[in-house]
Amino acid sequence: MDHLVVLAADLASGVAWCERTLGITPTAGGEHPLMGTHNRIFNVASPAHPRAYLEIIAINSGASTAIPAGGRRWFDMDDAALRQQVAQHGPQLIHWVASVHDVAERCAALAALDVERGAVITASRPTQSGLLQWQITVRSDGLRLMDGCLPTLIQWGAVHPCDSLPASGVQLQQLALQHPQAATLQAACDAVGVAASVLVAPGARPCLSAQLSTPRGPVTLTSFIPQE
Repeated sequence: MDHLVVLAADLASGVAWCERTLGITPTAGGEHPLMGTHNRIFNVASPAHPRAYLEIIAINSGASTAIPAGGRRWFDMDDAALRQQVAQHGPQLIHWVASVHDVAERCAALAALDVERGAVITASRPTQSGLLQWQITVRSDGLRLMDGCLPTLIQWGAVHPCDSLPASGVQLQQLALQHPQAATLQAACDAVGVAASVLVAPGARPCLSAQLSTPRGPVTLTSFIPQE
């Protein structure tokens, strides 16, 4: 478990959501020139997830890169239905990212299950502490896969964001995944080597559920929004 991904229409609304929902103000973050996005992050490490953070991400309207050449942004950020859902209901947990030691090897393990996680690209973003660099899986169609339950894979360089992130008062206690194709999802998590980090269960609707301890007490973030 590396980080949770919360999509916001813009960072201002993401910060306001974080203050209202979790009782903290995220201050760290930066820009992703490769994808035309930017973020705010904060530490959610706990004994169960010792190097984890939460990312609030949004399209950067002021970025010089409007959209990646020959593809779409990561995490389904260009999906019209998902953007409409966030615009209507506010920032939402949409995905998670798993840290691996050898991203190419893990992609090959997924390919053996007929799961195409996407190309491995090199990305970076400047921070006040220096340049963060990583390799990450990104499909050309931008899909998260399995409604966001199957993680994006990341392999960090020498520096991890949590190295310089102070404790935030928020800790991730548990991440649970529910999906109609639970057996397929479980096999994929086993292949990636992250099965011990999450609970996978069958369900009629796909759903990510993150249980957090916060200054406001226990909070559960979910990706499922009931139909009105």
